[in-house]
Amino acid sequence: MKTVKTGLIGMGARGFSLTKDLLTELDTVKITAVCDVYQDRAEQAAKLVAEKRGYTPAAVTDYRDVLANDEVEAVVIMASWESHIDIAVAAMEAKKTVALEVGGAYSVDDCIKLVDAYEKTGTPFMFMENCCFGRREMMCLNMERSGVFGEVVHCSGRYGHDLREEIANGKENRHYRLRNYKNRNCENYPTHELGPIAKLLRINAGNRMVSLTSTASKSAGLKEYINRNKSDDTELMNTDFKQGDIVTTVITCAGGETIVLTLDTTLPRYYSRGLTVRGTKAMYDGFTDSVFTDCETDRAKDHEWKSEYGNSEKYAEKYEHPLWQSYLQSGVQGSHDGMDYLEFNIFFDAVINNKPMPIDVYDAAAWMAITPLSEQSIACGSTPVAIPDFTRGKWMLKKSFKFDNISL
Repeated sequence: MKTVKTGLIGMGARGFSLTKDLLTELDTVKITAVCDVYQDRAEQAAKLVAEKRGYTPAAVTDYRDVLANDEVEAVVIMASWESHIDIAVAAMEAKKTVALEVGGAYSVDDCIKLVDAYEKTGTPFMFMENCCFGRREMMCLNMERSGVFGEVVHCSGRYGHDLREEIANGKENRHYRLRNYKNRNCENYPTHELGPIAKLLRINAGNRMVSLTSTASKSAGLKEYINRNKSDDTELMNTDFKQGDIVTTVITCAGGETIVLTLDTTLPRYYSRGLTVRGTKAMYDGFTDSVFTDCETDRAKDHEWKSEYGNSEKYAEKYEHPLWQSYLQSGVQGSHDGMDYLEFNIFFDAVINNKPMPIDVYDAAAWMAITPLSEQSIACGSTPVAIPDFTRGKWMLKKSFKFDNISL
């Protein structure tokens, strides 16, 4: 079996978790280098590789040493948000196949730089938005392609995740979210909810996002949490966080559809991505995991819909995505309900067999650009902001990716 010599860049919480998945689940990966700006994290990752695989990869603190290593063919970039695009560009220029973890960009210019590097070098690139491979997200994609929703008019989603503890302990955990919440007010993590919606609406493949408005609530959740839990931290107690507790972003598309994204990470709540798809014939509601169709039976229950919560399992019998049908038969593996294993399996299969990447550099640029564009809109009183066409017109010609062609 062919293996891909891989360098891992960024050994924080997410990076270390994914490293465990790669070592446990994928025989197609040989980790030849690990990198983190903190030496102890790099050494810890190298030790884990040695324990699991019986060899010790190079452990370095400068990503450029990974890119200069002849024993590295591909890199997985899992470092802080601020460094993602610079490292990805350098990796493409070094001809190292790129798997880029998610996060918002810091400027539109950075997104353009990412696309320019890909078009100049032709280096394979995949944006690792695992939620595009979620079971229900892919079921909705299959339902849309099968015409169940009719004409899709509107979609919404959220990153609903109580991160107050993680952010408040940013110094102790050496985590980048703390400095971002201190200094920015934006939709800082748009791609978990936007990615699956963009694929469903054929964004960059016959459709595109045209403009957005973004509105932020006041910032109160972190201050209250710190008052209760970290009152001995003088610096945090005196911090005025810029990041609003709830950020709502409304996107318009060339096809006339609208998308609503909600960032909700600093108030008490349960985890939810809240995918909702609204069409002329049916809807999917992620909060209740139910499908409501324009049939007499469903319409008769509209005021008593609680009895139908969870009815998506019934629809899965017919509309489970073929990729997930195969995955369920072979056995779901890894973290995040199996999404991480699925995306990495697809990535390394594409590398080995020279297949197209399902989430390309144009997707990455468009989705990551929502962050700086939302920041601009909020700063200007929720003013509309144009979303650039990173495909430079190619969206009108490009066909949507055929996920059906992927095999496990």
